[in-house]
Amino acid sequence: MISPTLSNNIDPGFARSVSERILREAGKVVVGKTDVLKYIFISMYVGGHILLEGVPGVAKTLIAKTIARTVNLSYSRIQATPDLLPSDIIGTLVYDPRTNDFKPRKGPIFANIVLFDEINRASPRTQSALLEAMQEKQVTMEGITYKLPEPFIVIATMNPIEMEGTFPLPEAQLDRFLLKVIVDYPTREESKEILRRIHLIEEFDIRPVASGTDILMIKNMIKQVRISDELITYIIDLVEATRKHPHVRLGGSPRAMISLLLTSKANALIEGRDYVIPDDIKFVAKPVLRHRIILKPEAEFEGITPDQVIDNVLQKTPVPTPGV
Repeated sequence: MISPTLSNNIDPGFARSVSERILREAGKVVVGKTDVLKYIFISMYVGGHILLEGVPGVAKTLIAKTIARTVNLSYSRIQATPDLLPSDIIGTLVYDPRTNDFKPRKGPIFANIVLFDEINRASPRTQSALLEAMQEKQVTMEGITYKLPEPFIVIATMNPIEMEGTFPLPEAQLDRFLLKVIVDYPTREESKEILRRIHLIEEFDIRPVASGTDILMIKNMIKQVRISDELITYIIDLVEATRKHPHVRLGGSPRAMISLLLTSKANALIEGRDYVIPDDIKFVAKPVLRHRIILKPEAEFEGITPDQVIDNVLQKTPVPTPGV
């Protein structure tokens, strides 16, 4: 395994410092949820998108808004509804009589950080428009292509128990999300802290503690984070094990392998390292894989979840030994 010596053009300490500043500032409003916040950092640093799933009232929107405010980037919020049209998101061309020409009126998708609330309430047509923006980092209006700002990240939220008036995301669109994170209820201690600080939380003014340049610098560092051949093999073994699992109908794709690689490198930077260790891969395994695994009907009937499958795969897949 690669020894922990620093590369010439990479500064893991910088990445760790930026992450700690954002985490500290966000922690003034968001109680607990440290792992959820780190997963959002990872998405920003990789340049991917993240889906936050949880029942109403667990602070999904608050977490997304708070992170957006800690970074000095443009931010927009889109509330999904069944009648939301693609033009409501990407914008449209508007006739300007002064110039006798059409000019683009850009929609809320033209922001660095876009919060798409309750994405499963949007119609399939609108979801498809969002898909192009997420995948291609561009949108098309009347045949004209417009680039989106850089960095660009979509933070989508979804309520798993709401069925009426919703449109389930197809597997192809779910796969476009780098991570799917489950936002659970707070612990008893976190609940006490929320109630103690409720008025401070409501009134606290979050200030930017990082810039878009900081995010792009960290993003450029990821390609230089080193990973041993043994750990690359470990990633392949994990993903292949999901395909061969007896409860799985469709396992992780090559995109899942790439996502595991990139997110584990981003986590290494957050921890102040320029090399990946097995714990980095384990930390991102569930959010990377849970929405890319399709269970067999009989497994779903028995109440088995993708997370249980991933736990089983992590337990049974041999971890490379340092120094091998």
